Amino acid sequence: MAAGPWCWGPAALLLLLAPLLALLLGGARRCYAAAVARASLRGTAAARAGGVRALLVTAHPDDEVMFFAPTVLGLGRAGARPAVLCCSAGNYYNQGEIRKKELEQSCFLLGIPASDVTVIDHRDLPDNPAVEWDTQLLAAFVLEHIEANNINLVITFDSGGVSGHANHISLYTALSPESAEMGMVTQSSTCGRSDAVATERLSLFLVACMPSLFFILCRGGSRA
Repeated sequence: MAAGPWCWGPAALLLLLAPLLALLLGGARRCYAAAVARASLRGTAAARAGGVRALLVTAHPDDEVMFFAPTVLGLGRAGARPAVLCCSAGNYYNQGEIRKKELEQSCFLLGIPASDVTVIDHRDLPDNPAVEWDTQLLAAFVLEHIEANNINLVITFDSGGVSGHANHISLYTALSPESAEMGMVTQSSTCGRSDAVATERLSLFLVACMPSLFFILCRGGSRA
């Protein structure tokens, strides 16, 4: 009776297992190369984000966390430095002081220190879903903040304000191409259904998302 493989010598067993070992080693090398490539891509994206000073322009306290949290967290993970400019205290129910404190607390959890959170509490910018804000006044506030803080990336609501809230739509209008005072341009995002808004002198930066490059600025929304 012929001897089975278990009776073969070490050399014969090694010869038999050689193709399997080669396959396993080849797979390990490919996995390692892919991991190195992914790490390099993440490093490149982080390097690009390192010089980004982003400004999230919202209408009311809680917009930043209810609808922009993924974007803010993504910016922070990429190495950018986000800040928040909230254009009202959210005083519709006479709770403006409470809501301003809540804004600072939520921004802290999102990685934004209180020093990078600004609230505009102007009588001509009331928290009211029936009031269209003065877009020239808004544009002036935003431009002043951009210049004072070296902002190079601006994020705000889309053209419909998501919920149709007049205050939100006013922000988009103030920062849109139609706002000649600011010279704004819009860049449609390829990472969601919204618009990232930036001035013509601001640069949108790219971040690696899976195997392709996408704009990091994604969806901006709001509520009443």
